Amino acid sequence: MKRSVAQLVILCLIVSCTNGETKAVRSNSDGSEVWGYAEVRPKAHMFWWHYKSPYRVEDPSKPWPIILWLQGGPGASGVGIGNFQEVGPLDTFLKPRNSTWLKKADLLFVDSPVGSGYSFVEEKDLYVKSDEEAAKDLTTLLQQLFNKNQILNQSPLYIVAESYGGKIAVKLGLSVFDSVQSGKLKLHLGGVVLGDSWISPEDYVFSWGPLLKYVSRLDYKGLDLSNRSILIHNPFF
Repeated sequence: MKRSVAQLVILCLIVSCTNGETKAVRSNSDGSEVWGYAEVRPKAHMFWWHYKSPYRVEDPSKPWPIILWLQGGPGASGVGIGNFQEVGPLDTFLKPRNSTWLKKADLLFVDSPVGSGYSFVEEKDLYVKSDEEAAKDLTTLLQQLFNKNQILNQSPLYIVAESYGGKIAVKLGLSVFDSVQSGKLKLHLGGVVLGDSWISPEDYVFSWGPLLKYVSRLDYKGLDLSNRSILIHNPFF
């Protein structure tokens, strides 16, 4: 029943999305969850979901942080995977997760780039074609969410990403820094956190052979074959 209600709410959000503004809908009476769409470019709509932590501690000397979670792929849903399968308050069966990151920070999940998850474009040529474009869309989203929200823009923002999301996180971190310096974005950038990020595949593949050797899945001959195979099949070497 809970799953059906959640799906109905999401469907209503899709139908009610309006152009040129951030349309947010509170999911419960106390406003601890807010989600909606932001038009990051004309006819390009990004879906976001903000969880306000019930563990939040108001301490002027140590502002409560907010984590922006970026999924990998590219094209995997942060709202779906990062939220319900990894660090959000509920699992995929809508049961409370004891290890949720809400115990340490507010959480902001997004479906990025547009076209992934519930984010969408109205014309096919509006899909992003580079990591820089994806980061620019995310910067626009942050401008819409943070610039007019004093609570948010006083909280240090940590951009956290995994897998291919790490590539975009680095671009986004630079974009956010530049936007803050120019006065276009009002927030405190706490840092960028990369987990198993797919930054340099050329370097990663050379780590696989030694790892397999270390856990006794390869002998010295197998390690040599692994490394030589990489050199033969990788056009970058």
